[in-house]
Amino acid sequence: MSAIDGGGPATALERQLRVLEVTEWLNHEAQLLDDGDFHQWLDLLTDDVRYQMPLRLTRERGDSPDVSFGNQSFLDDRATLELRIRRLDTDFAWAEDPPSRTRRFVTNVRVEDGEASGELRVRSYLLLYRNRGDESAADLLSAERLDVLVRVSGRWLLRSRVIRLDQATVGTKNLALLM
Repeated sequence: MSAIDGGGPATALERQLRVLEVTEWLNHEAQLLDDGDFHQWLDLLTDDVRYQMPLRLTRERGDSPDVSFGNQSFLDDRATLELRIRRLDTDFAWAEDPPSRTRRFVTNVRVEDGEASGELRVRSYLLLYRNRGDESAADLLSAERLDVLVRVSGRWLLRSRVIRLDQATVGTKNLALLM
C-alpha cells in the first residue's frame, strides 16, 4: 500500500496527487447531486455512513462550541438517506416538486491522513446555489464540510460528513436537499 492510499508518510508529490484525487471525487459527487443522480450518489457512501448537519449557533467571541450536535437539521445514516432518496421518486416529495435546480461549488479542499490506514479527513467549502420553479429568487447556502473518506476496493467512499452551515438562521423554504 502506498502513502497515497493512506499507508504511510506521503511525499509532497503524493500529497498533491491525493488532493487532486479527492477534489475530483468531490466534483464528481457535486455533479451527481446537481444532475439529480441520487441513486448513483448512494454508491459513493459506505454502509455505515453518518451524514449530519448540526445547528449553527451565534456565540460571543471566544465562546464555544458554535454548533449544536444535540440539535441538528438532519442526522442520517445509510437507511435514512436511502429513504429520503426513494421518497424523491414518489408523488409525496412536495418540497422538491418541481425539483430544485442546484449548482454546487466546492473549494478550499484540504486533505489529511485519517485515524486508520486507508482513511482521509477532508475539509472543504461548499457554496450551493438553488432555484425552484419559475421563481426569480434563489437560495445561497454556504458551508464547511468535514468528511471522512475511506478506500474500499480501490475507490474512495464517504464514511461521514458533518456540514457546518455559515448561517445560524437559514432563509430557504426547506432543506430537502443533500449537501
